[in-house]
Order: sequence, then structure tokens, then C-alpha cells
Amino acid sequence: MNPRMRFGIFLAPFHKPGINPTLALEQDLELIQWLDRCGYDEAWVGEHHSAGTELSASPEIFMAVSAERTRHIRLGSGVVSVSYHNPLWIAERFVQLDHLTRGRVMLGMGPGSLPSDGIMVGLSQEQTRPLLEQGTDVIVRLLTTEEPVTFKNDRWDLRDARLHLRPYSNPLFDVAVAAVASPTGPKLAGRYGLGLLSIGATTAAGFDALALHWEVMEQQAAHYKTRVDRSKWRLVGLVHCAESMDQAYRDVEYGIEHWFDYFQAVAAFPQMAVPGSNIKEMIAFVNESGMGAIGTPDMVVKQVQRLWDQSNGGFGAYLMLAHNWANFDATRKSYDLVARHVFPHFQGHHAPMMAASQRARDAREALAAVHQKAVDAATQRYQSEAESRKK
Repeated sequence: MNPRMRFGIFLAPFHKPGINPTLALEQDLELIQWLDRCGYDEAWVGEHHSAGTELSASPEIFMAVSAERTRHIRLGSGVVSVSYHNPLWIAERFVQLDHLTRGRVMLGMGPGSLPSDGIMVGLSQEQTRPLLEQGTDVIVRLLTTEEPVTFKNDRWDLRDARLHLRPYSNPLFDVAVAAVASPTGPKLAGRYGLGLLSIGATTAAGFDALALHWEVMEQQAAHYKTRVDRSKWRLVGLVHCAESMDQAYRDVEYGIEHWFDYFQAVAAFPQMAVPGSNIKEMIAFVNESGMGAIGTPDMVVKQVQRLWDQSNGGFGAYLMLAHNWANFDATRKSYDLVARHVFPHFQGHHAPMMAASQRARDAREALAAVHQKAVDAATQRYQSEAESRKK
């Protein structure tokens, strides 16, 4: 039996420029509450500072507010752009969140995906990945040892740095590194024994690299004598569900064009190449390329199974990229349908329930006859007793 797969959301979040940002962020928080109610396991929130679409500048603030409104769902940064921050402060903030959430926090790290973010703090894309590697090393040492850390580069100068508060989680909350297509994330995850967030799992390049990414992680883990765990491998994909194909297509007319336009003309993020000049072409691309599933829950089951097979051994969690293709009511309905009809297939519940139903169906005729015989016998006894009392 496969281990229980976790389900969650990867919330950039995407919003159409010009709408009320306060309301947009409030609805993002309400969505996390809805996911908590539906039984989702995880919610990862992004960090972006430009382009007017991905409105979360601080995943930590969003996580803290979400923690007060939810009971069970775990909350992660998807991701902190390590190159933008002093690694000591990243470690400090997440240890504090670990205490405030009673162990529901997760730290996701990446280089920073939007070049328009980095340019404002004097960083080019050539610098962000080396800084991620250096920052990850510092953060892991701070979180896992009590030895002081001294490190200096062109951006940071740490002198006998150490945490004055140790994590609430024992021994540590989940820490993961982001990956799209390049081996940078898998190399870091394997070197330090961290989880992997495969953000581009359903892009053509990302899908083809899935098995390779895990191979890189295992090679790095063997070299550095660490341990990697498939349960800490999370794949991100695109989904919108409705009760019929026609309804799903009508739902995404609300916002899919804006989402495509963002990646076609605004975000300088070439790994997310999404062709399509009208809604029909966009829906066709998502479904036919394997990038996602716009349709019924059965399509989502097939999409997740396809990723599982491609991973050559499985993964721990499937995260749906929050995209705002549909209005808020249809979006909540989509997540509800996934929870009701997709979760059971990957969490060990569907097969036992269906088998129990079939056993009862197969035995119904014989059991109904036995039941009727018992009812007839009881009726006959009652009638006999009644006749005896009359005498």
C-alpha cells in the first residue's frame, strides 16, 4: 500500500492588477480557512515585490495571520527569497513562527523568481542562486547546531552568529528548497537532507526532470552522508475542478486569460512558457500538454497518478497552484471536489470503501432473504403468543 499522500496549496498569490488588494488578500486568508475545513494538509505562501500581481511580500506575516484563523493546516513559505535577506534573520523569524504556531510552520527557500524583484535591491539573476546556496548553508547550521556561525560575502557579514531561541519542533520543522528544472534545488536538498518543492513539476521541462531530480538528491545525500525522504518531496500542479467539463470551462473564463498574460508578457520567468491566444487555446494547452487538469475530479486523479508514475517511486504531497482562474465561489467548490473525490484515491480510503460496498452488494440477496426469514419468524411468534393469550 502506498503511503498517505498529503494535499495542499501553493499560493503565490496571483491577482489581477487593479482589483482591491485588501479584499484580494482577505480572500486568500479565507481560502486557507476553507482548506483547513476541507482537510488539506499544507499551505505554502510566496514572497514577491514587483509586477503588481503576486501580492504577498511577506509569507511570514501571512502565515502568522493564517495560524490564528485555522486549527490543523500546516503553513509554509513558498518561498522565502533567501538572496534578499540576511540568513540569520530568516532563521530567527521561522523559529519564532514555529513557537507561535505550535509546530505548524514550514520553511521553503528559493533564489527569488522575479528578476524585477532582485533588481531593486541590486541583485542580478546570476547572483541569486549562489546566494541561495550560501544562505542555505548558514541557515541549516543555525537551525541544527548551537555552534556560532561566522561567514562573510558581498551581501552578508555574520560574526559568531547563533540563535538565542531554539525551535519548538523536535528536532526541527520541515525545511525545503524550491526547484523548477535546474538541478540547483535538488543538489541543495540532497546535500543538507532537506525536502524539495518541485514548483515546475507539470511543465514540460519539470516533468521530464522529476526522476532525475530525485536521482540528484540521492547522489548528493550519499556523498555528504545525509538522508533524503520522499515524503518530504512536494510536487506543484495546476487544477480546476467542477461537476462537469462544461462547468469547469465556464468557470475559468473568469481569470485564465490574465494568468496566461502574466507569464506571457509580464513575469520574466521563461520556465513557465504558456502558449495560447484565447480561452479555448489556453484550456486546451493545460489539458493536452499535461500541465494541469481543467475538468472533473476523475481528471485530477489521472493527473496526480501520472506524476506519481513519472517520479519513479512516489512523493509525499501534491500542491495545487492557486491561480484565480475562477471566481471565489467556484474556486472553493473546486477545492471541495478535490477533497471529496481525489483525496481518497491517494490516502488509502477509496479502495476499502468501494470493496466494502461491493461485498455488501454481492451479499444483499442472500442476506435480505435471511433477514426476511427472521422477520417472518418473529411475526409468527408474536401471532402465536397473541392467540395463546386469547385462550
